[in-house]
Amino acid sequence: MQGIVVLTGVTGKSGQYAIERLIERKEECRNLRFRAIARSKEKAAFLEKSVLPLDVCVGDVDDDAFLLSVFTGADTLLHIVGIHTSLHVIPLAIQAGIKRIFTVHTTGIYSKYKSASAEYNQIDAEISRLCAEANVSLSILRPTMIYGGLDDENVVKFIGMMDRLPVMPVVSGARFVLQPVHRRDLGRAYADALLCEASAGKNYVLSGAEPITLRDMLRVIAGYLGKQARFVSVPYWIAICGAWALYLVSLTKIDYREKVQRLVEPRAYPHDEATLDFGYTPMGFAEGVKGEVEAYLEKKRKG
Repeated sequence: MQGIVVLTGVTGKSGQYAIERLIERKEECRNLRFRAIARSKEKAAFLEKSVLPLDVCVGDVDDDAFLLSVFTGADTLLHIVGIHTSLHVIPLAIQAGIKRIFTVHTTGIYSKYKSASAEYNQIDAEISRLCAEANVSLSILRPTMIYGGLDDENVVKFIGMMDRLPVMPVVSGARFVLQPVHRRDLGRAYADALLCEASAGKNYVLSGAEPITLRDMLRVIAGYLGKQARFVSVPYWIAICGAWALYLVSLTKIDYREKVQRLVEPRAYPHDEATLDFGYTPMGFAEGVKGEVEAYLEKKRKG
């Protein structure tokens, strides 16, 4: 692989691990030049210290002129910022002449409940159409539920609840399966997919090592907290009726209906293609969440 690669989102949650992985594989990057977009010099300080052939481009992905200036002359784009920016960023990349694009979207498109899944599918379809018309290679990377830090907005909530509540309320026994993925594994996968010639034009699910029920996830968390997991299970019909009642009483301002629906929806997806093409080997939940619980306890000790 050779040419200029534009990177977005590499100062974010998973992006920094992508940079670490590229540094690990720096010999394979010797024919590449990277342009990393960052909102500020402060956020990009670690990039400027890297051993990669990398230029930091300070600006905003909402700025068309800035993006076009960064994209001009580049060959490849790794777009990590998120699915809701893709319809803005990717057309500009195509306009600038980029011919290979990797973008991070979501497995949320597979949900039968999620109202946003329709939007996700529309974005995927439009991006795919634009790339096909321009003869641009498009690879879509789809993480499952992401965890790995106190700002993950997912597992950290479970950690806090298991720590504070003597009994954990769950719906239908919390026996549905998930396959959460650690942000470190995601970042490494982004870099590995980028450097893999076989990944061109393919889509990949990026999930954790194996499916695990929410009940077992909570038990693992409780164990690291030094607590015993106790549950009180609410039948699904009671939970959804309660969500509907709150929705109506609040005059549609408080809507937990979809959240309750998704609490009983299996969300485990295999990552076999990623393993086959670029050796994707994510860690299991018990291994990955240990550091997050430790960080939570350390923060709690410090007050």
